[in-house]
Amino acid sequence: MAFGRFERVAEQKPMSEINVTPLVDVMMVLLVIFIITTPLMMSALKLDLPKAQSAPTGAAQRVVSIAINAQGDIYLDKELIDLDALANALRTRANQATQDGVEELPEVQLQADVKVPYGRVVEVMGLAQQAGLSRIGFVTERKP
Repeated sequence: MAFGRFERVAEQKPMSEINVTPLVDVMMVLLVIFIITTPLMMSALKLDLPKAQSAPTGAAQRVVSIAINAQGDIYLDKELIDLDALANALRTRANQATQDGVEELPEVQLQADVKVPYGRVVEVMGLAQQAGLSRIGFVTERKP
């Protein structure tokens, strides 16, 4: 039998380097996720709300959210605001609702920290009522 000559090819040597491309891809995806989610976590106000037992309420269509932290700072829709600017903003929202022909004015949802003096809460409630917003709801946490 006649066999042809088979040339022997040298076997490929194993790679001695680590392929970091998949690692870089995963790290880039994680970086993008952290860049997107970090501002969302930082925008929450730290309030120690009072605890109470209450029935769940229906969601109002138009809501004005006011928060008062432990230092007495007032936030309108998560933006720091002083009392004069708050009064103007509440009047503007009430006027805008009446111009839009809405049957009900917006509801004020008041979130006050446990340590806020009651006088500060009454000041904010008075500003809301002067602006014509008489529906005020107090936001609390449920008791366990």
